[in-house]
Amino acid sequence: MPRLLSRLAVAGTAVALTVGLTTPAPAATKPATRAQGLQWTALGDSYTAGVIQATGDLTDPRDGCARTTGSYPEIIRRNLGSLVSLRNVSCSGATTANVYATSLSPLGRPLPPFGTDPNAPYPPVPPQIDAVDPATDLITLGIGGNDLGFGEILKSCIELGATHLGQGTPCEDKFDAELPDRLNQLRTDYDRTLTALHAKAPFAKVLTVGYPHLIPEDAGLCGYGNLLQFGTFTTGDLAWARTAIVEPLNAVIAQGTAAHGDTFVDLYPSSAGHSVCDQDHWLDGVLTSIIPLQYALVHPNAEGQAHTATLVEDAVLGG
Repeated sequence: MPRLLSRLAVAGTAVALTVGLTTPAPAATKPATRAQGLQWTALGDSYTAGVIQATGDLTDPRDGCARTTGSYPEIIRRNLGSLVSLRNVSCSGATTANVYATSLSPLGRPLPPFGTDPNAPYPPVPPQIDAVDPATDLITLGIGGNDLGFGEILKSCIELGATHLGQGTPCEDKFDAELPDRLNQLRTDYDRTLTALHAKAPFAKVLTVGYPHLIPEDAGLCGYGNLLQFGTFTTGDLAWARTAIVEPLNAVIAQGTAAHGDTFVDLYPSSAGHSVCDQDHWLDGVLTSIIPLQYALVHPNAEGQAHTATLVEDAVLGG
């Protein structure tokens, strides 16, 4: 039996014994304590942390990373209960370097350009790998979008689409030549991240989590100027972003994961038909709502986080 499933089985037995015995002997309580020791560390960026109001309230500690109650690690924590002990150190704005090497100064919530967190500035948070140790059984990792400059590209595409009145591909013209180098650097840094995680937790099962279907196959479904979708992104730039950014990003993650013998949780196929511009959307666009004003900046909403939770939990329980 794989180590992770063995630990889950021991934990489940321990919980049952603890509930079933009215006067447990001292020896019977030890497995219950160990049941809490299925050590899981969740690492990642804002797609893991949750961040936006549509994914619930902020969790403690309020360190500026904007982890929310409706993010997929917190959903799984509630689903599995005593079977896992979660250390969720995902953080909005994180890159691969912030996982394996460097600290991050988080922005909190809400994110610019809609205003700054009233509790900002926050102290730097340490590299996320600091939450991993040799006893860690499970690591989930959702990272990579910020390495490619998701936020920078989103902002530029909205601005350029407005100045070009929705015509052409001004954002592609600006960024396309840079993307191969960014993807190659991500490939290197993703390998460094997984190498560092395996070195620190040699017995841990590592699940990497990709990115969902942000943009529909038919970019024409997105309405120009609609702030609940992609705002003033041009249709041409949306089609380019899907094929030149999101899909290659997932490919880099999948390839790096396979090279290390880890498990890739692919969100992309099953989230087709649930993009920002679909009626049943699992991601919100520039805004979640106009009244009241709630930003989203193209992040998974509650349904999107729940979908991720289902696939990640299935991967955990599948060994």
